[in-house]
Amino acid sequence: MARIAVIPGDGIGPEVVAEGLKVLQAAAEVEDLAFDTVTFDYGAERYLKDGTTLPDAGLAELRDEFDAILLGALGDPRIPDMRHGREILLRLRFDLDLFINLRPVRLLDAALCPLKGKGPKEVDMVVFRENTEGIYVGAGGNFKKDTPDEVAIQEDVNTRKGVERIIRAAFEYAKAHGRGSVCMSDKSNAMRFAGDLWQRTFKAVAADYPKIEAFHLFVDVLTMELVRAPERFEVIVTNNLFGDIVTDLGAQIAGGIGLAASGNIHPGGSALFEPVHGSAPDIAGQGVANPLATILSIQMLLEHLGHPGAAARVDAAVRRALDEKVLTRELGGDRSTKEVGDFVAAAVRAPT
Repeated sequence: MARIAVIPGDGIGPEVVAEGLKVLQAAAEVEDLAFDTVTFDYGAERYLKDGTTLPDAGLAELRDEFDAILLGALGDPRIPDMRHGREILLRLRFDLDLFINLRPVRLLDAALCPLKGKGPKEVDMVVFRENTEGIYVGAGGNFKKDTPDEVAIQEDVNTRKGVERIIRAAFEYAKAHGRGSVCMSDKSNAMRFAGDLWQRTFKAVAADYPKIEAFHLFVDVLTMELVRAPERFEVIVTNNLFGDIVTDLGAQIAGGIGLAASGNIHPGGSALFEPVHGSAPDIAGQGVANPLATILSIQMLLEHLGHPGAAARVDAAVRRALDEKVLTRELGGDRSTKEVGDFVAAAVRAPT
């Protein structure tokens, strides 16, 4: 029996996570699977109560006793510096060494694409974002802070190990899933030291996969091409900062952030799945939050745990919700969060 840790998070997090778990249960019933889900209260309420973000013992438990983690959105206006969110999410990513941030960019409904003349065949790619290095390590500091002479330094940290393993993961994915190309994106014409490492490593790893086309684009060109010709891309690999930006652009061309799922993965180790939208405290508790990104994160979780049949059922059920317009107002529907979750769960259970 697979064990899944659940951290519902803040704002709309608990609402959409509840619908995701409903769909997980439906898939388990139909596919004769068993999951033990355990909920943890890490989030804004716990932090405001006793100052806890993610304790050492809690991290060890999540690492050693669970097969996967489902995380809701983090963020609460009562904590304006978002300390609790950073310490929970970034600690999970860094301390569990979840070096792959995996973001599918799939257009499930042509009507939702903002690009003229582009449909599901043109928007179907996967982005591999390096998840444990780069700008996000927090290296740097301020000198003469709050004076006219203030200096702020933010350092971009790249290691050969970190760069090589994310690039290799992208090629391995392409090989396993029949994808014909991998695009590496950087800004080596401006960031020449980090870029040089990425360029040399990409060429070295690509040589091990001669049947897969390997090509490079500067990140500014990549963003333009994602809008002009998304069909060029099958697998993209890039660093932490650029991956953060590129994947949000990808989410928009694939129908919006409310459909964007993600995985934070260490192959053979821990894995965390989460929708990439925010906690949206302004609509929390109103029953209008879109649960589909969380449900699609459940799909990724099922794939990761080795249940492709269950994952396919979830995917088909989400497509049915889109086709029949059983959606929240964000996507042009009039259904509640719970109604969408109920519909998708019922569609998962429906005979195929």
